[in-house]
Amino acid sequence: MTTKVKQSPRERLLEAAATLTYRDGVGIGVQALCKAAGVSKRSMYQLFKSKDELLAASLKERSAAFAARALPPADDGRSPRERILYVFERVELQAGAPEFHGCRYLAVQIELKDQAHPARRVAHKIKANLTAFFRAEADHGGASDPDLLARQLILVFDGANARAGIGADHLTGLIAPTVTTLLDAADMH
Repeated sequence: MTTKVKQSPRERLLEAAATLTYRDGVGIGVQALCKAAGVSKRSMYQLFKSKDELLAASLKERSAAFAARALPPADDGRSPRERILYVFERVELQAGAPEFHGCRYLAVQIELKDQAHPARRVAHKIKANLTAFFRAEADHGGASDPDLLARQLILVFDGANARAGIGADHLTGLIAPTVTTLLDAADMH
């Protein structure tokens, strides 16, 4: 028999922020966040200075799970080319889920126009880390221009997430050939 550990108010707020902002966007109100978390507004403001800080903390907390879901394990024996393709296989797999709304970090960057917004800064850093992963793998795989290839790959990643997230396209049979073409053009092995 397993007993579920009751989440703290902070954990419930972080979970509510992650769930509601992914489904409904960052414009979700404080009242809705508090109601979903079963926490009073007063308690929320005791735990976080603002809704903006709550959103940033929620994104930051989810970053490790995002990386674990999106990236191959370090030193897993795959070639750099296979490691890059792994990321896009994961995107294709996740995009098929009915609750898929695209990349939460891209959505935050699009929705929040203020470059200094704490949640936007967190999202930007996480996406920069993904670009750095692509760049490192491109360099390790002998790409002719690792910086350009990394920029192209993040463009495909974001475009695929956006198109699938809004239900405008299915990625099956589309994303792997697109990425393969880029890898081939960059002499990536």
